[in-house]
Amino acid sequence: MSVETTTASEVMTRTLVTVEPDESPLMAWELMWRAGVHHLPVVDARCRLVGVLGREDVAAHWSGGPAEQSRTAVRTLVQGRRCPRVAPDAPLSEVAALMADADCGAVCVLGPDEILRGLVTTTDVLMALAGRTARPAEDVVDVKGGLFHLEPVPSVTRP
Repeated sequence: MSVETTTASEVMTRTLVTVEPDESPLMAWELMWRAGVHHLPVVDARCRLVGVLGREDVAAHWSGGPAEQSRTAVRTLVQGRRCPRVAPDAPLSEVAALMADADCGAVCVLGPDEILRGLVTTTDVLMALAGRTARPAEDVVDVKGGLFHLEPVPSVTRP
């Protein structure tokens, strides 16, 4: 398989950890840390893309403590931001050009139904260029949301 003919579906990450728009930045950070990912798609209950949250986005927003971070919704961090997306059959060169033009580290892959199918990251592109990641296009897509919910523990004052 040559890089010139490689498509987004052949290099995209299919097993995704996602977060819902109403979750907190604290939850998003915890999910990223536990999953070892740098990008977290924000999707609604029907797996429709709202945006992509990066570690830098959460870090830039971080102020105050966990309680303050629990009161904000991640939707506010991705609102109004450009979120590049491609079809599964988009050439890898198009994906790389979108990343460069949008100055982002991930491009979403959406099916014809506008449902999130995968995510192509800069690591995926580099692995493809190195000839190490071509995957069969018919691999199953596995999009998972958070499996737990974080709530701040109220501080206890002692008499």
